[in-house]
Amino acid sequence: MDQSLVKKLVKEAISENESLFLIELAFLTGNRIKIIVDGDEGVSVKECIRISRHVENSIDREEEDFGLEVTSPDISHPLAVKRQYNKNINRILKVKTEEEELEGTLVAIDEKGISLQWKTREPKPIGKGKVTVEKNVSIAFENIKEAKVKITY
Repeated sequence: MDQSLVKKLVKEAISENESLFLIELAFLTGNRIKIIVDGDEGVSVKECIRISRHVENSIDREEEDFGLEVTSPDISHPLAVKRQYNKNINRILKVKTEEEELEGTLVAIDEKGISLQWKTREPKPIGKGKVTVEKNVSIAFENIKEAKVKITY
């Protein structure tokens, strides 16, 4: 399998829609190719089919047989590209760093990292009982080991 050709074809297909971006291109055993694509407004089935056909129609199956899967990331797939954070503003993220696991609403993104916000109950500074406080934390992209969107029902 000519991996450089496949990479070129995937890049061409994705470039036809500026809102799409590549998450993963994997060459698996048994001549299988897995392409995971995301988009700023999501990815339609129609777009997955278009990308699949672009790649499939440009490679001669007589020369080499292969399996091809084009998909969007499922909900269990961690955020892998900075651009994915933009479309998840105001959603709850579960973020793992070396030191801790945090869960909060993604409120801001910049070139260096993200900002999470959440409410928690803490003991009152004076007296008995607890008070609700709002917490904010900034996390640099290089410190994020894994970030997933939390689905709430």
